[in-house]
Amino acid sequence: MVILKSAREIENIRRGGEIVRKILMELRDHAKAGISTLQLDQLAEKLIDQFRVKPAFKGYKGYRHCLCTSINEEVVHGIPSPKRFLKEGDIIGLDFGVIYEGYYSDSAMTVGIGKIDSEAQKLIRVTEEALWQGIAQMKPKNRLFDISHAVQSYVERHGFSVVRQFVGHGIGQSLHEDPAIPNYGDPHTGIELKVGMVFAVEPMVNMRGGEVRILDDGWTAVTTDGGLSAHFEHTIAITEKGPAVLTEGVK
Repeated sequence: MVILKSAREIENIRRGGEIVRKILMELRDHAKAGISTLQLDQLAEKLIDQFRVKPAFKGYKGYRHCLCTSINEEVVHGIPSPKRFLKEGDIIGLDFGVIYEGYYSDSAMTVGIGKIDSEAQKLIRVTEEALWQGIAQMKPKNRLFDISHAVQSYVERHGFSVVRQFVGHGIGQSLHEDPAIPNYGDPHTGIELKVGMVFAVEPMVNMRGGEVRILDDGWTAVTTDGGLSAHFEHTIAITEKGPAVLTEGVK
């Protein structure tokens, strides 16, 4: 069941989303060669305390950290480690969320460490642009898979592959609510989009094939062919005027 949100609920998600954005920007600025992924997680937890919110991920199904750090061929859910240091030429997905007044906000970005090659740059750019292609479809009376198709068609037009094993999701008083939002699908199908729906849309895009596997840690998803992967995510509300991005921060 898809839960429609009131204006007050959406405002709570937006306020949390602004905090998510501020913290992600701080993490991005600290993501430099030589820092460990655990240090980034520790910074995230320090900032969570400063903003007096709660972490969205820590404790979720036993996950022990506030942040997911996915490097290079890691698609999503990479676990912060004191032994994993960023190096020049890496790309890293930073996936992060908070709980504000009982409501979840969730966002992700992929950043390059120092100088990265042109194909990695293109992968990051196309993944972020694909997210915005999907967001543009979030209008009342459109269909759910209009979002999915917009992401898929944009990604494939640029020669990359969408991940099918993981999906976006509804969000509100729970981190994951209905509906599931794949990054592939047929346009003009799926449930009708309505004012008050709030979704976390999150393209996960692989440089080569779309297949992934889970490592023995039970969390980290990696590309089966070893190719790079990028991930972007925003939390968005559907309004009468169209999509309102709640994790974009104040412009």
